[in-house]
Amino acid sequence: MDIAIFGLGYVGAVTAACFAAEGHRVIGVDTDAYKVQCIMEGRSPIVERDLEQLIRKGREAGRLTATTCADEAVAQSEMALICVGTPSQRNGSLYLGFVERVCRQIGAAFAEREEPYTVVVRSTVLPGTCEELVIPTLESASGKKHGEGFHVCMNPEFLREGTAIHDFYHPPLTVIGAKSNEAADRVAQLYANLSAECVKTDLRTAEMVKYANNAFHALKITFANEIGAWCKQEGVDSHVVMRLLTMDTKLNISPAYLTPGFAFGGSCLPKDLRALVYRAHQHDLQLPTLESILVSNRLQIERTAEMIVQMGRKRVGVVGLAFKAGTDDLRESPVVALCEYLIGKGYSLRIYDPNVSLAAIYGSNKAYIEKEIPHIHALMCDNLQQLIEHSEVVVLANRNEQVEQYAHCFREDQTVIDLARTLAPEAIRGRYIGLYW
Repeated sequence: MDIAIFGLGYVGAVTAACFAAEGHRVIGVDTDAYKVQCIMEGRSPIVERDLEQLIRKGREAGRLTATTCADEAVAQSEMALICVGTPSQRNGSLYLGFVERVCRQIGAAFAEREEPYTVVVRSTVLPGTCEELVIPTLESASGKKHGEGFHVCMNPEFLREGTAIHDFYHPPLTVIGAKSNEAADRVAQLYANLSAECVKTDLRTAEMVKYANNAFHALKITFANEIGAWCKQEGVDSHVVMRLLTMDTKLNISPAYLTPGFAFGGSCLPKDLRALVYRAHQHDLQLPTLESILVSNRLQIERTAEMIVQMGRKRVGVVGLAFKAGTDDLRESPVVALCEYLIGKGYSLRIYDPNVSLAAIYGSNKAYIEKEIPHIHALMCDNLQQLIEHSEVVVLANRNEQVEQYAHCFREDQTVIDLARTLAPEAIRGRYIGLYW
């Protein structure tokens, strides 16, 4: 393909050199004449392992050039990749001035073009930027409509400084966000020689995934450092501990526990976190990330309670009372905390959890139920249909196989708040609200 790459910093220079090495004809664009001169002389404008060698080969093969003129770049290309910076401002917000300026230049440059042009955003931008800034700016500058005269795609990069060339050729996956399948397919052709899976999605998801990635990376580093600080006080080698932790690829280094949903509970996680934090305080050690986990977990309960309050309905049914599905364990169950809040606020509450009902008869939780929450046990329903008939709002707190079987029983005047993604929205007649989806 003929590609224009706007911005010749870390992302742009690496992307330009690698695509040229893959056989594409690439023209880099930057307002910095020094960076352009570096490319034209076969030198790297940045310090990055193996990059200068790739740039030199691209120049020698005649597949890589650079210019300060946006019009020239667009005229010689069928696709533009935006790789300009999006730095933080003093208040933490993103500065999008470079993105907007480049969009105006690109839009003006393809205004008289007959064939549709493809604009691909590689810069890291917040969800909604393509729809609220990039597309309107291109439409205004070109006089064309998105989807007709041009297409916009989001293609986040996952390059690390120092290993960017390796990361380009060995990505975990390629993500392409678009409103047009045709446009997404065109961008996917750029990566046809890479073995990584190519995932096509919507614009906002593609914008969001980069932030989820970076937040998780930052969290992992901070988590490891806080565990390390605690290990140091206990006389334990933190590297050995973390090596053992990462050996568990079923629960630790895996998709386990990474599905958004309701708060955690049970006999282990809350208790052990409190013990960890207490012990750290005995060492006069602050572990802000670990200390905030229980605070954040409590907020999940409060957020859900507020969601129910906003419904303005007083008859509420809750499906699932144990701290997770498939158990009768009520110890520190966030659903119990939610139910107690609703009872305290005067809601007419009904609860259905067949495992807990069984435990109340002869299970291990019988004494706990009779002593700690007899007021909640009195609100238990014998079957799901009974709960549905009573309720104006149904809260699906835990996954329950019976819910899908009784989906036809939900009424149009009911609201279902799903905390576990138990049902698809179209499965019921009433209003459906997912907790985080």
